[in-house]
Amino acid sequence: MNIFVMMKRLLFAALMLSLATAAQAQNDEARQKIESAKIALISERLGLTPEDAQQFWPIYNEYSQKRRENHKEFAQARRKFNPETATEQETQDMLKLGREVKERQLKLEGEYSERMLKVINSKQLMSLQNAERDFKRMLLDRLDQRRQQQQNSNEQLRRQNNERMRNKRNN
Repeated sequence: MNIFVMMKRLLFAALMLSLATAAQAQNDEARQKIESAKIALISERLGLTPEDAQQFWPIYNEYSQKRRENHKEFAQARRKFNPETATEQETQDMLKLGREVKERQLKLEGEYSERMLKVINSKQLMSLQNAERDFKRMLLDRLDQRRQQQQNSNEQLRRQNNERMRNKRNN
């Protein structure tokens, strides 16, 4: 293999690594913005005093982390699962894992609700649950809006390209 080909491959690998790093940084930045917006919404809805906030947020953050880990386990298993090729046993195992994950989620919710109720009152806990649901709905609505805008942009570009092609043919 000549040196030119090796250098070309090395340059390509470096480019791919830098693109992957940039994409990860963008994902981290986006995730951080989403998390900040969620914190702001929850803080506003709960009306926490500074003292309450100091006690509440570590508990809530721990709860959120455990919830994400629980969800991640099932999501990974679901990605690997192919219902078209799965055996009966694999399908039963997947159903069982789904139930176990839901049971763990329910247990987590109960455990952390009790811990949070030592810091906030029951009305605030209900407000927290409503705020989480509302935030999720708002996030999904924004994603839908972006998807729709992207589709509209793509359609507009397609029309412009078609118009250019017609103009080229006519000239």
